[in-house]
Amino acid sequence: MSAAADQANFPTMIIPRGTEIRVNAHGQLSIKTPGNLVIQNSGVYSEIESTNGSIRIEENVTVEAVSIRAGQACFIQGTLTAWKVHAKRISLEDRARAFIMLQESEHLELAKSARLVGNFQNEKELFFMMGKFSPQLKELPGAVDLSGGGSSERPTTMKIPALTQHNDDELRAAQSQLEREIARPDLEPAETEALREVLFSLRERNVQRVSMVWRDAFAEVRTPSDALRQAQSHLESYFAKQS
Repeated sequence: MSAAADQANFPTMIIPRGTEIRVNAHGQLSIKTPGNLVIQNSGVYSEIESTNGSIRIEENVTVEAVSIRAGQACFIQGTLTAWKVHAKRISLEDRARAFIMLQESEHLELAKSARLVGNFQNEKELFFMMGKFSPQLKELPGAVDLSGGGSSERPTTMKIPALTQHNDDELRAAQSQLEREIARPDLEPAETEALREVLFSLRERNVQRVSMVWRDAFAEVRTPSDALRQAQSHLESYFAKQS
C-alpha cells in the first residue's frame, strides 16, 4: 500500500491559527480556539473554549470538563459532565445527557428525550441550596455512578467540596452578634431571611458560603444596629486574614 493511500484512511486534523492547547498538572487537556470546535472523542478536560464560534459534543461521546465557554452555542449530542458552561445558547439534542452545576446562557433548549441535571444560574444560588441541605450532602457516598446500573461505562465521580470547619473567634463573635440582630422585631421578612442565610452558614462553619453571601445580606438591612455593625467588623477582619 502506498504512503498516499495509507494517509487517505485517516482523517486530517487542522489546528487553526490562534489555537491554544495545554495540559495541566492533573493531566487534563485545555483547548482554546477562535472558531467552531467539534469533539468526536471522549475525554477529560480542564477547559474547553471557542472564543467566537460554537462547541459540539457528538453522539456517543462522553466529555468531562471543569469549564466550557462558547462565543455562540454549545450543542450536546452525547454526554457532558461540567462544573460550568457559558454560551449564548445551550442545546441538548435527542438522547443527550448533561450534568451541569452552573449554566450561564441566554437560551436553553432541551429535546424531549434529553436530560439535564443541575442547572444553577450562579455560585450564590448553588451555595444557598448546598447550605440548606448540608446534612444530606454529608451523607452522600464519595462516588456517584451517573451511567446507570449495569452499564459497562466508567462511573463518573463528582466531588462535592467539603464543608469547611473553623473554630475561629471572629466567626463565633459574628455569629453571636447576628443571633442578637435577627431577633429584632422591626426587621422586614426579607431582611430577616437574608441574615438567616448568613447565620445558618456560620453555625455550619461553611466559610466559603459565608464569604459569598454576607455582604449582600447585610446590605439588605436598611437600619443596621450596633450588633450588625460589630458582626460586619468581625467578618471583615476574618476574611482579611484569609486573603
